[in-house]
Amino acid sequence: MTSRITRHIPLSFFSMAVGTLAFSQAWQAASTVWPMPPWIPQAATLIGLALWAVLGLAYLRKWWHQPLAAQEELHHPTQSAMAALVPVSTLLAAMSLQPWWFELAHALWLLGLGAQLWLGVWLGGRLWQGGRAASPTTAALYLPAVAQNFVAATASASFGHAALAALFFGAGVFSWLALESVILHRTMHQPALDKALRPLQGIQAAPAAVGGVSYLALTAGPPDLLAQMLFGYALYQAGLALRQLPWTAQSGLTPAYWAFSFGVMALATMSMSFLARAPQEPVWQALAPLLFAAANLSWMALVALTVTLLRQGRLWPTTGPLSTEQWVGSR
Repeated sequence: MTSRITRHIPLSFFSMAVGTLAFSQAWQAASTVWPMPPWIPQAATLIGLALWAVLGLAYLRKWWHQPLAAQEELHHPTQSAMAALVPVSTLLAAMSLQPWWFELAHALWLLGLGAQLWLGVWLGGRLWQGGRAASPTTAALYLPAVAQNFVAATASASFGHAALAALFFGAGVFSWLALESVILHRTMHQPALDKALRPLQGIQAAPAAVGGVSYLALTAGPPDLLAQMLFGYALYQAGLALRQLPWTAQSGLTPAYWAFSFGVMALATMSMSFLARAPQEPVWQALAPLLFAAANLSWMALVALTVTLLRQGRLWPTTGPLSTEQWVGSR
């Protein structure tokens, strides 16, 4: 099994580490507003860190044993965007490690910042060169320019670099606004997405929620108008994702459903941060427990899906040339 992981791990598998580390942050946020056993967020953090470490080592070994396959991923129109999950998960790991091993956490923060800057500029430059077909365009395009910058902002703020965090936040906001119209235009005016790619639209709800978490890391006091606007748009996007589930589910069971995890966890984290900052507001009192429950149910469902696919031998792509389905997770 180790050899199989080493050779065939897709970049999209890092969404498991991202989703689990974001899940641990949701539990940490919950512990600030409700009495919680401390071992639960700690256990979630350790699981997320272990996933990140195992996937990182497997991906490094892939570059060692199969450099051509790894390079091919970075030039694929869909899978290349997933490369952003590597620095995103590294930055989340850095934040998670802070209370336990600050020196290592700080080193990972610097590594994540450098990697996300290089990758974002490199992949963004390719878009500027043109020649890209519309058909493979999905919400995964948000990952290099939007997700990376928002998480870099949150991580920088957590390490006490507010000015640097504001720069990353600005880069993420304007990249988000520019890309959203591109993605919406593709979905409206091009043929429907291939069934295997549809779960990637779960990323659509993430920018507003992840950006909201970043904005809260840069501000203090009760949530202001901009924070509430971001939260409202994230909720609206979550509603659209729920409405689309029957259409999305035509893809069958694949690991690509982890694409929903970051947005769901960030939305829950944001709601509990609102409740912590404005505990008397009835809207936050009503929404925070509902969204926290949704985050827990979503994470458990994704873990159950992953275990099921693993037991059935359908978690990793098969050998040979990779199909569209295998770029986002085997079926």
